[in-house]
Amino acid sequence: MLKKTIFLFVFCLIGFSIYAQDNPAKDTIKINAQTLKEALKQLNSIADYSFYYDANSLDSIRLTKTYTSTTIQELLEAVLQNTNLNYYVFEGNKIILTENNIIYDKLPEGFFKKDSVVKPIEPVSRPIFYSRNNKQTRLRSRIETVRLGKEQKNNSRTSFRVYGRVTNNNTGEPIPDMTIIAQNGTLKALTSLDGNFEMELNPGENVLNFRALGIKQATKRLIIFNDGELNFGFDESLEQLDEVVVQGNIYRNVEETAGAPEEIDSEESKTVPLVLGERDVLKVATALPGISTAGEGSTGFNVRGGRADQNLMLFDGATIYNPQHFFGIFSAINPFSIGKLSVYKGNIPAAYGGRLSSVFDINTKIGDTTAFKGEASLGPVTGNLVLQSPVKKGKSSILFGARGAYANWILRSLNEKSLNKSRASFYDGVLNYNDRVNENNTVKVTTYYSDDNFSISSDSTYIYRNKLASLQWQHKFNDKNLANVQLSYTGYGFNIDYGRGSNDDFKLGFDIEEYRAKFDFNYLKSTKTSFNYGIESRLYSVVPGYIEPLNNNSIVESNELEREKGLETAAYLSVEQDISKAFSINMGVRYSTYAGLGSSTQYTYDPNAPRSESTRQDTINYQNNEFIDFQGNPEFRIGARYLLNPSLSIKAGFNTATQYIHILTNNTTISPIDTWKLTDTNIKPQKGQQFSLGVFKNIESNTYEVSLEGFYKTARNVIDFKTGAQLLLNENIETEILQGDGKSYGVEFLIRKNLGKLNGWLGYTYSRSFLKLDSEFEEERVNNGEFFASNFDKPHDVSLVANYKFTKRYSLSANFVYQTGRPVTVPVGNFNFNDAQYAAYSDRNSLRIPDFYRLDLGFNIEGNHKLNKVGHSFWTISVYNALGRNNPYSVFYVTESGRIKAYKSSIFSIPVPSITYNFKF
Repeated sequence: MLKKTIFLFVFCLIGFSIYAQDNPAKDTIKINAQTLKEALKQLNSIADYSFYYDANSLDSIRLTKTYTSTTIQELLEAVLQNTNLNYYVFEGNKIILTENNIIYDKLPEGFFKKDSVVKPIEPVSRPIFYSRNNKQTRLRSRIETVRLGKEQKNNSRTSFRVYGRVTNNNTGEPIPDMTIIAQNGTLKALTSLDGNFEMELNPGENVLNFRALGIKQATKRLIIFNDGELNFGFDESLEQLDEVVVQGNIYRNVEETAGAPEEIDSEESKTVPLVLGERDVLKVATALPGISTAGEGSTGFNVRGGRADQNLMLFDGATIYNPQHFFGIFSAINPFSIGKLSVYKGNIPAAYGGRLSSVFDINTKIGDTTAFKGEASLGPVTGNLVLQSPVKKGKSSILFGARGAYANWILRSLNEKSLNKSRASFYDGVLNYNDRVNENNTVKVTTYYSDDNFSISSDSTYIYRNKLASLQWQHKFNDKNLANVQLSYTGYGFNIDYGRGSNDDFKLGFDIEEYRAKFDFNYLKSTKTSFNYGIESRLYSVVPGYIEPLNNNSIVESNELEREKGLETAAYLSVEQDISKAFSINMGVRYSTYAGLGSSTQYTYDPNAPRSESTRQDTINYQNNEFIDFQGNPEFRIGARYLLNPSLSIKAGFNTATQYIHILTNNTTISPIDTWKLTDTNIKPQKGQQFSLGVFKNIESNTYEVSLEGFYKTARNVIDFKTGAQLLLNENIETEILQGDGKSYGVEFLIRKNLGKLNGWLGYTYSRSFLKLDSEFEEERVNNGEFFASNFDKPHDVSLVANYKFTKRYSLSANFVYQTGRPVTVPVGNFNFNDAQYAAYSDRNSLRIPDFYRLDLGFNIEGNHKLNKVGHSFWTISVYNALGRNNPYSVFYVTESGRIKAYKSSIFSIPVPSITYNFKF
């Protein structure tokens, strides 16, 4: 109403003589006030000026100094400099203050002459008018209007920079991956993990839609007069969304440059039926193309044909060496504490390094800063609990999660005498503290511990544990510069307690510790150009193995292998540049160095003979922290994207990587009792490179996402072992290790339905993975030095994840997996020796076990959606391996009574039903 009055008043004055803008005051004007309102009162009393303004627009404006000037114009310019207020002087001593916009009292010459060509006197933005009689305007009147910036004369810019942060009104947490979309469907911005955004908007009216998973959709009308900062708060959605399982941002599939991660939200994975009803984002990840495991009950992941040790597993910035419980059947991290899992499997950003194949980046939730909340679940063998509480409301919070397993009752109830004394249990706990110190500083501290304890036989107990702590500090220097500091500690170890009550009882173990520091910086030069750079360092300390007597009666002698230490450091720089609206490129370089540290004993061997104790030539001793070996390696990361149209793009990527730490296992799959080995004078670092090319398409307003991507990878110095290698407590482990070349290639297809009653995805991967171990010495050569299938080579891999919602409360879920059987080495003949028959084996991995397939079904029951209730419940009734398929985990052969016999082992050979109850409060 004020605005309309002002405009009517101004137009009535047209034709009068306007002279006040050039009329200086006779005396010096000086004001000293704390608020703008007080300053205007002083001017009114000492200089007889009358001011017209909206009082509400002045309430928050405070002054911090004394202002002195000889003209009213100069004084007002100084006072209003850092505000959104403009002024207009008429009749000498009357002044109108307007918020954001300028009042114009004349139009450019020839403005109404359509046939004449007139050069504008001053390039200015047009004032914005609204009509109550316009239907569209009436509809928009229901939308919140936000004005930004201060209009300036002689400003001919066609766009302005708008930046800010979005937060959750219920929790105070930042909202990541929120899309900001114009009315024509153009994506204007996507918020970062910290809720920050930046975009370019046209002057005047802009109607924008704000969308994010779990957040009420909102529409806002922005009237832009200049650059400025806007911060928004949004409410949570009260009704369950249709998107299920894995739902990355629907626009990222097409518009992100190569290297964007697959993202899995823990909440979205709750309807996927998994073994014993336990929610597991890592298991859900294996249903995506290019990610698999060697089989049920196997620890680790194989990404695009890579070894399981070639994946960097991060938990709130700290490395976690074994993220799974009980041989890979359960995740080692409480699912209710996980916020999101990001998986980089293609063009890995330059900020990550140390592994060849992928990065699994797990981030915990941030505790609620407004109210106490909790979530719990109870299943057949596990129980979960997560509690959230504000420490200082609206500012800091704490999150605590605990989980335990109670599977012993199942083992004891089985009709199998050999399992009567067996036990299997685990527990884990996580605690994090998050504090938004101020607008520019946020701190997050996380601690975590897990422990597994199981015994399948009566004389051996296997124990392994994870522990870590991390500190993350984010500092905002200004609108263009952001810093992230990460400090972390990781520890992992296992021990085997062998006790029969005899004098040879022993305890065998392994330990590794890692200390990590990372300083990461982001510089936003413009909306088209951004930089990411930093340094990272890891200090490793490894106890390769130790043995000691289990009790005082044991005669076993204590022995500990020499501790290994290494320092890995890297500096990196990457730039993302939008060359045009269609073409974007991300280029990065990372230079990593590695130094093996003493004290250490290193051996040299005869280069003209295979490595063995008998061919050892010399022994070199290094003092504490003395460099054993120092090397540096450049790594390159390049990704590009070209938009053929708004819903179709082509992406390409190339990256190289170096890995200085390796896992030692001579099993088909890695296990919790495998050890890690650092690079030294005899063990070379693994090096790899990957090429990728893909087409990405969104269909029917992003209801469907379709992608087809191919890759080709090569690797050098890949670790393998001689047949029958002894890895535990081996002081000369390099004599058992073989290093060779690896290669893998494949095509990945994914179609995903994001909306509707039926949603989920279908993924298919065709890929091959090969290894070549060649040497001039026959005993170090495998399969005549030719490429052969790796242990995890599975050409065909199909995954279907689907969820059908009957109503808001009831849904049916299915998970189907088909994989080609993995390679094995089998007997092809036999021979007699000392009156016994022994097998002669085929070439390594020349045959395969039967194909693997499994169907899991689940029925999900949500509690009612009433607002005023204590909590919200969720039931899951599921059947794992509903078809009862006896999938072989392994096939092995033994000689019994002089004859060769074949055996097949399976993990879950029958349907496994379960009921899980979840409760939120």
